[in-house]
Amino acid sequence: MQLDFFPSRTLSFYLAKQFGTRIVGVLLMLVLVLQMLDLLSESGDILAYPGNGEPELWTYVSLRLPQLVARFLPYSVLLATILTLATMNQNSEVIAMKAAGLSAHQVLAPLLITAVAVSGISFAFNERVVTRSTATLKAWQANDWGPVPKESSVRTNVYLRDGPNILLARTITGSGAAIRMEGVTWYRRDARMMIIEQVRAPGAVYAGPGWKLEQPVRFDVQSTTMTPLPDLTIGQGVTPQQVALTNIDPDAQDIVTLTHTISALRASGRQTSELEAKWWHKLSGPLSAILMPILGSVAAFGLARSGHLLIRSVIGMALGFAYFVFDNAALAIGNFGGYPPLVAGWAPFLLFLLIGETVLVRTEE
Repeated sequence: MQLDFFPSRTLSFYLAKQFGTRIVGVLLMLVLVLQMLDLLSESGDILAYPGNGEPELWTYVSLRLPQLVARFLPYSVLLATILTLATMNQNSEVIAMKAAGLSAHQVLAPLLITAVAVSGISFAFNERVVTRSTATLKAWQANDWGPVPKESSVRTNVYLRDGPNILLARTITGSGAAIRMEGVTWYRRDARMMIIEQVRAPGAVYAGPGWKLEQPVRFDVQSTTMTPLPDLTIGQGVTPQQVALTNIDPDAQDIVTLTHTISALRASGRQTSELEAKWWHKLSGPLSAILMPILGSVAAFGLARSGHLLIRSVIGMALGFAYFVFDNAALAIGNFGGYPPLVAGWAPFLLFLLIGETVLVRTEE
């Protein structure tokens, strides 16, 4: 019986249902509260743009909501684990299951299967919804909450080197020769790298070679005068390939697109450690939901009447939140090159999996 992780079909469905409903409930509570607070902090800037009103606020909610769901789903699984197991412990349900011969792993097995399903849903949701909403929201914010960009593959605040000069684009859309820049500023510098001229334009398109500025306005630093110019071509050395590989946002790309981006950067001799760590984290991040029943399982066992149930719940919650702290720290260190990308993406997951299993085996098995 100890090798059969689902000895009772009815009991397994009961545990999975209890766990699943609590995940949904906790997630809704967290997301609704945080969404209201976030909307209160951003609504002033959104409404400050002329013509924006209630429809734009709802658009912001629709773009921000997927980000909040993706970020707080693992926390919801952790809190749902504590609530489910602590309640069952207090009602002596865990004692009844252990008296029937179930081991600690058999009690947790339905919760782990539910967590696996949550991880799969989380991964698909991140890849299909969150990446697109993130790209659109960042582009909209970079446009000072003006018209919402129609394309989801938008990059913001892109800096490009043109010899000693600098080309800055507020947003970039399209690919290849069809790339279009919006909010363009070109800085011309002398041999001492001092800016001597600034040219601003609302847009620019690829002229092959160079970039044709639309309705440019020149500002001369020495004379402090502004002069409208006819269409001007600048950045002869900047190619669409260079633009495509600049200022990559891994959070706005799905895992397939990010794989192609990393390959292109490697081929051009660019450093890809930060993007590789993000690539691995796209896999390990959703799987963190599987850890939560193991880390929070300490709340399930022990006698509730001993008065230690609250302490056990706090310990389970502390283990879960410690994982998120270590996960973010490892990713940050990996971005700076302190950890290899594989270690930055997977070390916290494997470490806390071993910690959770050790605590479970030593205390209950």
